[in-house]
Amino acid sequence: MSQDKFLIIGAAGQIGTVLTQTLRKTHGYNKVIATDIRDGEPGDACFEKLDVLDIARMAEIVNKHRITQIYHLAAILSAKGEAAPLRTWEINMKGLFNVLEVAREMNVAKVFFPSSIAVFGEGAPKDNTPQDAVLKPTTVYGISKVAGELWGQYYWERYGLDVRSLRYPGVIGHQSEPGGGTTDYAVEIFHKAMSGQPFVCFLKPDTCLPMIYMDDAIRATLMLMDAPAEKLRVRTSYNVAGMSFTLAEIAASIQKRIPTFKVSYEPDFRQAIAESWPHSIDDSEARRDWGWEPAYDLEKMTGDMIAHLQMRYAIQNC
Repeated sequence: MSQDKFLIIGAAGQIGTVLTQTLRKTHGYNKVIATDIRDGEPGDACFEKLDVLDIARMAEIVNKHRITQIYHLAAILSAKGEAAPLRTWEINMKGLFNVLEVAREMNVAKVFFPSSIAVFGEGAPKDNTPQDAVLKPTTVYGISKVAGELWGQYYWERYGLDVRSLRYPGVIGHQSEPGGGTTDYAVEIFHKAMSGQPFVCFLKPDTCLPMIYMDDAIRATLMLMDAPAEKLRVRTSYNVAGMSFTLAEIAASIQKRIPTFKVSYEPDFRQAIAESWPHSIDDSEARRDWGWEPAYDLEKMTGDMIAHLQMRYAIQNC
């Protein structure tokens, strides 16, 4: 078993929740320290409350638990970020700087920083967007992710800090509720279907975006973190892809299994955000360097989501 000790920052979020569970199952409960600005479960000795802006507290936790790997997942996402641009920049950037500095000063072996398809914007090809496409994001969230990618590369080149990153597409999972991202419609639509409610979507039916199922997102993250450093030729952030579909296509996939499910469309400000992003992603660099390949397409994901949510809603309705 690995001697690493892992720190998850933002462990109560959509990805953080599942990543924490997966790492604990693989490496042992006591090897994974979960942190969040929200309180953890009472009596959890492997949870520490942490505000990412508090660098002293972060350093205290890293030292106390002898952390060797940090997964920094705390951020304000795209749609919520547009409501508070300066606060979003502060949280997303100062939080990252705190992680990088603590990791550098305390000799942490590896840092994971999640980027996003939000880094793309005007000038980037919409179809099969390449790894080296122009980065001109239209949201503060996207701007912070571009800056974060470059700072990660800088710390690698200047200090030898092993920072690794993925540009996540929209992440779909049954384990948690939507978290304020533009692509979170693809999680909410399943919850509406399973609760017997109609879904009013804030995007147009022909809006096509790249997505990834949570199981694939976690697997990609751990594959990247386990890859030998000498194999990694991208030190900003790797494109990673799962599947691409329109709203009409995901609605139809659900309606095959739940024919009574109703969907309507009332686009709002998030439509402009979605239209600035790619339709599909070229992740050939990740496939070449560390063997990435997704396991889920739209139909397989829909079946798995519904199967898991059926159990959850059945328990809730008992």
